[in-house]
Amino acid sequence: MPYPSDLTDDQWNLLEPVFNAPGKRGRKHAGDLRTVVDAMLYIAQTGCQWRYLPASFGPWTRVWSQFRRWSRNGTWAQALTVLHAAARQADGRADEVPSMVVIDTHLARGASNGGLTFHDRGGPYGRTKGAKRVIAVDVTGLPVGALVVPASTHENRASEPMLEHLTQQGVTGRLELVLVDRGVTTAAARSIGRDHDLEVRRVGWDDKQPVFRPIRHAWRVEVAHGRLGRSRRLAKSFENTTTSATGWLQVACIATTLRHLSGGPGRRRPVALAA
Repeated sequence: MPYPSDLTDDQWNLLEPVFNAPGKRGRKHAGDLRTVVDAMLYIAQTGCQWRYLPASFGPWTRVWSQFRRWSRNGTWAQALTVLHAAARQADGRADEVPSMVVIDTHLARGASNGGLTFHDRGGPYGRTKGAKRVIAVDVTGLPVGALVVPASTHENRASEPMLEHLTQQGVTGRLELVLVDRGVTTAAARSIGRDHDLEVRRVGWDDKQPVFRPIRHAWRVEVAHGRLGRSRRLAKSFENTTTSATGWLQVACIATTLRHLSGGPGRRRPVALAA
């Protein structure tokens, strides 16, 4: 019996070349890999613990080891890049890569699983011990990149690795404008802009603004963080390493994009705005 989080045939045809790329261990049976990917999407959505994974997905140890391998070698990031390009095409965008992205962070409280962890104190007055999730979205509101860093990481230092990550993924060929919030200092925005040959623009509310108004384009990243919160695996930061935490954040981004492509909740009409 299929689960709502399972890949459709069309979705798997799109992703199969990413997950079944030739490597040192050779190509694997596509059906087995599809089951493994379905298992990880199931865990991301339900928050299921590894040992409680339904038997229909096979041994949990096999799924766990494959998740670790894909998190370490960047497979999840590559899958997100492929899906994001497909989503832009489906939305009628002229190009598969954006000319503008919005970068913002979200602080997640850490959960103790025992042993060493990358979690530390961050947020206002350092009152929250956990992790900082960094995502970049384009004008469609869909994630194009996702990373996790310790909670104490300043906004200045969170935006820089995200741009480096997007460069590695090959999605910065048209990129001209990056929007960040005012947690990034003016000096840091200028420095990042010079390093990447981009305009980095700080956006935020005026202290004297009498009523709430969404900030043009920037609100999309807040909506994206809210949608990612529907993935119960992200209810807290349960992971002990940034690699594993980044992997689950990217899986949640993939699930969000898959729902968008399938016309599920969160599906939006194409909009006539800047690319």
